[in-house]
Amino acid sequence: MLSIGGQKIPTSTLVLLLFDVTVIVFCELLAVFVRFPVFEVALGFLTTPGTTLRIGVVALVSVISLYYNDLYALSVSSRKDELFLRLLQSLGMACLVLAVLYYAVPGLGLGRGIAVLAAPLIFVLMFGGRILLQGSGALFAAPQRILVVGTSPAGVSLVKEIVSRPELNLKVVGFLDERGENIGKSLVNPRVIGGIDDVESIVKRENVDHVILALAERRGMMPVSSLLQMKFNGIGVDHVHAYDEKITGRLLLEHLSPSWLIFSEGFRKPPFILALKRTTDVLVSLVGLLIGLPIMIFVAIAIVLETGRPILFSQERVGLQGKPFRILKFRSMRQNAEAAGPEWAASDDHRVTKVGRLIRQCRLDELPQLFNVLRGEMSLIGPRPERPFFCDLLEKNVPLFVLRNSVRPGITGWAQVKYQYGSSIEEAKIKLEYDFFYIKHLSLFLDLVIMLETAKVVFSGRGAK
Repeated sequence: MLSIGGQKIPTSTLVLLLFDVTVIVFCELLAVFVRFPVFEVALGFLTTPGTTLRIGVVALVSVISLYYNDLYALSVSSRKDELFLRLLQSLGMACLVLAVLYYAVPGLGLGRGIAVLAAPLIFVLMFGGRILLQGSGALFAAPQRILVVGTSPAGVSLVKEIVSRPELNLKVVGFLDERGENIGKSLVNPRVIGGIDDVESIVKRENVDHVILALAERRGMMPVSSLLQMKFNGIGVDHVHAYDEKITGRLLLEHLSPSWLIFSEGFRKPPFILALKRTTDVLVSLVGLLIGLPIMIFVAIAIVLETGRPILFSQERVGLQGKPFRILKFRSMRQNAEAAGPEWAASDDHRVTKVGRLIRQCRLDELPQLFNVLRGEMSLIGPRPERPFFCDLLEKNVPLFVLRNSVRPGITGWAQVKYQYGSSIEEAKIKLEYDFFYIKHLSLFLDLVIMLETAKVVFSGRGAK
C-alpha cells in the first residue's frame, strides 16, 4: 500500500481511483470519435495542442468531486442506492464546476457536443463498473495475513481497528499468548492460537505475511532468534505501535514508552521545510484576507445586528514552545459566556448564538485567525491551540501533552480532520495521538492533504460545535 505521510492508503482506494480516471479518459475519447465520425478528423482534433490538458482537467475535476462526496470510501461504494445518488451528485457538481471554468477560460473546453455525449456515458460506466468491481472482489487481492505475537491491550486495540476496517484488506489469523496458557481464548474475533515459543511453526502453518509484536512484557519474552529468522525469510515484523501508526494515522499513547519515541524515525524539522511552510502561511493568509474581506464585513454586521459588540473574540492560547498569545475569532457566543468559568465546547452549546452557530458550521468564525498567522503566532496547519487552563489540566492527566507545543498551532490540522472536536480529557488524548503523528511526519505534502481534507470537512459541516 502507498502512504500519505506515514499512513497507508488502502489498495481498494487506489483501484477505484485508477478505474475512475480510465473511465473518464475512455469516455472522452469515445465521445470525440462519435462527435467526429471520420477517423482522420477525430484524430486531428485529438492531436490539436492542448487537447490532452483539456481531457486532464475533466478527469481532475471529476476525481476531486468524487473524493469530496466520499466515493473512495468502500462503505459508500458497496451500497447501490447510496452509490447512485452520490455518483449523480458528484458528476453534477463536476459539470457545474467545469461550466464555470469554461466560462472563465473558454479555451479549456472540449466542446458542448463532446460533453453531452461523454457525461451520461461516464455515469453509466462508473455506476456499473463499481458494482462489478465490488461484486467480483477485484477491489481486493488476497488479504495480507497478520499474526499478533502477544496479548497486550495495545495489540487487542489494533486488531479491533483492523476488524472494523475491511478496506485495509488485512486478515488477523490470531494471537500468540506470552506463556501459552490461554490457547483457545477469544480476545476479539481471532483467538489465541498458540504460545510465543511456537511462532515459527505457526507462521509457516498459517502462511503469515506479517508479524506484529504486542507483548505486555518484552523482557525475557521476545523470541529474538525466531523473529530474526523470519525477518531474513521475508516475513514482515513490526512493533504494534509502528503498525497501528501506519493504519490509523496516529501514535497510540497507551503503553507507549518515551524510549520508543526517542528511537523512532521522524520528528525532524529541516530549516528549509520550516521556512517554506512559513512562506506559504504568509502568502495564503494575505490572499485569504483579501478574498475573504467581503465575507468578514458581512459576518461582522450580522453579529452586531444580533447581539451587538464586540465583534471579535480574543482569548489567551498556548503557542509554540508554550509561549502564550491571544487568538482572534469572530464572536459566536453570547456575551459573558464564561462568567461561571472555562467550559469545554459541546454539541448544541447553549452559549452559542444563532449567527454564531451558522458561522461555526461554515468555519467563518476562524477567518480572523489569519491575522494570528501573519503575526507568526499560528500556522495554517498544526495542532489546535489550547487555553492555558485546559493545558494545565491536560498536562496533569495526559502523558507527553506538552510536547505538542514543539510546532506552531494551526487553524486546522491532522487531528481536526481525522477526529471529532475534543470536549473531554479522553478525547483530548486521542487528538494528541493524531497531533504526534503530524509532528512526526511534518511535510508540505501532508499539509496539502490536510488542506484538502479541511475543505471536505467544511463542506460537510462535520465536527462543528
